[in-house]
Amino acid sequence: MAPTGTIVSHRLVLPADANHYGTLYAGSLLRYALEAGYAAATRGAGPGANLVLRRVLSVECRQGVPVGTLVEVRAAVIDVRQCYLAVAVVGMPLAGQAVPWMDGLFGFVQVDRDGLPVPLPTAVEPVPPDPLWQPLVARLERLAKVRGGTADWLGAGLDRGDGIST
Repeated sequence: MAPTGTIVSHRLVLPADANHYGTLYAGSLLRYALEAGYAAATRGAGPGANLVLRRVLSVECRQGVPVGTLVEVRAAVIDVRQCYLAVAVVGMPLAGQAVPWMDGLFGFVQVDRDGLPVPLPTAVEPVPPDPLWQPLVARLERLAKVRGGTADWLGAGLDRGDGIST
């Protein structure tokens, strides 16, 4: 049984999801993780949510997953800010394995009709402490110390391709 506040998703790895080695292609892995992460974020934020992906904070692929494998992906909100949710995603260990085949952190932001950040429509509670999420909570804390973002690009003088520099 999944912990409270957790989304559980199951996917069968099909040939269309595979790379040239016959294992799960990285793009498909990201799709699986993002779908579960978005489901957790929207469930947490409620039906009035208008969330978009703000950033992929971290994704680790620990093991190849062969075509024909049924995988389980769990996701939960682990951090909440005024208009931002951090979601942890874990690919549950495959048969005979002790560690997840993948894990990651995604950031979603609530936006208005113009795509600008606005406060979340309801109070969102992060998932209760659980050993499943602890490694990702710790990783998020480490990543929170790494700054950078949109402000770094403002005034960088980049050519937009139309002859006009920012």
